[in-house]
Amino acid sequence: MFTIQPRWTFHISAMLACLWCAGFSTPSYAARLTVQPDNVFASFTAHIGQQIQADKVGFARAQTCTEWFYRQQQKKPATPPVLGVSFPSPHAVDHRWIQSSDCPSQYPGGLNEAREDFSRTQSSLSLSLTFYEFALVGDENDDGRYSPREIQDILESFGLSFRPGDAPATQAAILNAQFDTVRKAGGLDTLMASMSVLYDKGYRFTAPDRAALNRISG
Repeated sequence: MFTIQPRWTFHISAMLACLWCAGFSTPSYAARLTVQPDNVFASFTAHIGQQIQADKVGFARAQTCTEWFYRQQQKKPATPPVLGVSFPSPHAVDHRWIQSSDCPSQYPGGLNEAREDFSRTQSSLSLSLTFYEFALVGDENDDGRYSPREIQDILESFGLSFRPGDAPATQAAILNAQFDTVRKAGGLDTLMASMSVLYDKGYRFTAPDRAALNRISG
C-alpha cells in the first residue's frame, strides 16, 4: 500500500490552514490564468487552476455555513419584550440579528450536512493543489514550458503512452483529462505515486515552484 510522504503534503496542509484563516479574502487568481494552445504547461496548469478556484468557492461556502449553523445552535432564546397597551411599530423592531444567508437552503440537513461538505471540499481542494504542485514539478527546469522528455515522463508516471507526433493541444487535452479522471476518483494515492516516479527521476519542488503554488493558493 502506497504511503503519502509528509514532505509533499506539509505545505499543502499549511496553505489550507492559511486559506481558512484568511477566509479567501485575497484577490482571485483566475483572472490571470490564460490558455496558450502551443504551450502544454500553460494549458495544463490553467486547467488545474480553474478547478482550484471552483474548489475554493465550495470550500468557503461549506466553511461559512458550518460556522453559521454552529452560531445558530449557540443562540439562546431571546427574552420576550414587555409590551404596553399598544404593539411596537414594525419600523422599531431590531432586525440586526437576522442574517441574510442561504445556508438552510444550501444545506437542508443542517450542521451535519455542512460539516460533511466541508470535509469533502477540503479534500477536493487539497487534491487540486497537490496536482498543481505535480504539474509544477514536471517542469524540471522551471522555464514555463514542457519539453518532450518532460511530457513523456509526466505521462508515463500515470502509465500513459507518449506519442511524439501529437500536437501540443492534444498533449494538453490528455493531461487535462487525466487530471479530471484522478480528481473525480479522489485518487490522491494515484497522484502521489506519480509524483514519486518523477522524484525518482530527479525532479524536485523548487523555490519558483513554491512561489507559483503560493500565487494560485492566494
